Parts: sequence; structure tokens; C-alpha cells
Amino acid sequence: MAGKFTELAIDCADPAALARFWCSVLDYEVQGVEEGEEVVTIGPPSVPEGKNRPGPVPPALTFARVPEGKTLKNRLHIDVNPTDREQDEEVERLLALGARRADVGQGGASWVVLTDPEGNEFCVLATRCP
Repeated sequence: MAGKFTELAIDCADPAALARFWCSVLDYEVQGVEEGEEVVTIGPPSVPEGKNRPGPVPPALTFARVPEGKTLKNRLHIDVNPTDREQDEEVERLLALGARRADVGQGGASWVVLTDPEGNEFCVLATRCP
């Protein structure tokens, strides 16, 4: 049996604030808070895993407070596909939530690079209907 991708850990300065941002981006909910908001875990709304669940189980995101700030371009990032609106509409929604546009040398790519409120890059890809 192979391993299963269940969680992505993200170092940050303010776990609660970054968790709120990503909950709004992904329609996730807070699933756990540890050590007085030093670690916050978010994930999809609770749906039992098993044979009757269609599709893969999306991974949880865990935000952990660290003392150092971000200094370089991410080597790993999240890609987001809008499912109920066009890419440009999703970009505008995310900018209104606190994301910022970023230039990482993508040129005329079909995706849009943004950063979350703490400067972590992520991409908004073309619309993909479920």
C-alpha cells in the first residue's frame, strides 16, 4: 500500500488569520486549534471517508506559528481551480479577501500567481467544473 497525502503544513506568523483566509479561499472549516492558536488545522467540511465518498479526500492544511518570516520564493505551492466562476472572477474574489498579485517570472502563462496575506505564492488555474 502507498502513502496517502492527507495534510500540508505551512509555517506562518499568524496561524488563525492565515487559516481564516484559506478557509474562505477553499470553502474549508477549522478542524482543530492547538496550543492557544499556535497551530490551526483546516479542512473540507466533514464528510465520512470510505467507499461511498466520490473522488479523493482533499488534504487538510495546518498552519504553525514560527518566529522567522518568509524570505524566498516557495518551492511548493497550492494551485486553486475555480469551479463555479471564471478565472478572472475568482482572482478578483481572492484579491478582495486579501491576496496580492505576484510576479515570479510566469510571463504570459494561463495561470495567475497570487500571494496569501503572509506572502506565500499560489496559482489560480483555469476554471474546472467538478
